[in-house]
Amino acid sequence: MFLENPVNHQEKFGWIEVICGSMFSGKTEELIRRLKRAEFAKQKVEIFKPSVDVRYDNEEVVSHQGTSIVSTPVPAAANIRILADGCDVIGIDEAQFFDDEIVTVCNDLANAGVRVIVAGLDMDFQGKPFGPMPALMATAEYVTKVHAVCTRTGNLAHYSYRKSLDENLILLGETDQYEPLSRAAYFKAMKEMKQQRKG
Repeated sequence: MFLENPVNHQEKFGWIEVICGSMFSGKTEELIRRLKRAEFAKQKVEIFKPSVDVRYDNEEVVSHQGTSIVSTPVPAAANIRILADGCDVIGIDEAQFFDDEIVTVCNDLANAGVRVIVAGLDMDFQGKPFGPMPALMATAEYVTKVHAVCTRTGNLAHYSYRKSLDENLILLGETDQYEPLSRAAYFKAMKEMKQQRKG
């Protein structure tokens, strides 16, 4: 006969959800949608973003479509742990800009019973895994990969192509700086960019 372990019913654990993809894929839109549903359910929600992200607003998290939600900008992942006290749900936008401690912070919060929803770019402009995102995706219970539409082929896009020659890893920008491209279009554009640099 199967006996349930009564201890399991007393343990309160949360979980981690990661929403990832390229620029213009709707990551922030999906993050805001999930957080607003939690607020509607009268859950205590807090949203954080890296203080470096000031594209649309210094304090609000704003999607490319213009949907917004009030957030708390923080300079480092460690600040989230302190400010998240007493919350049911924590949202984190632009997670790729945080230091590696964001992974520990998210796991600590989930272990303390918090639902943690993280959004971020899975790859940088060079097509390489971006910062702490691979580790967050590996430790998350749920990973949602969203896609943009390639501006050159109309296919699914999951690369964020940088149009300028700036090689800094972090360069905040919109359609003036970035373009979502499919695999084929991205590698063709990168080849052309290399030739441009040589020339």
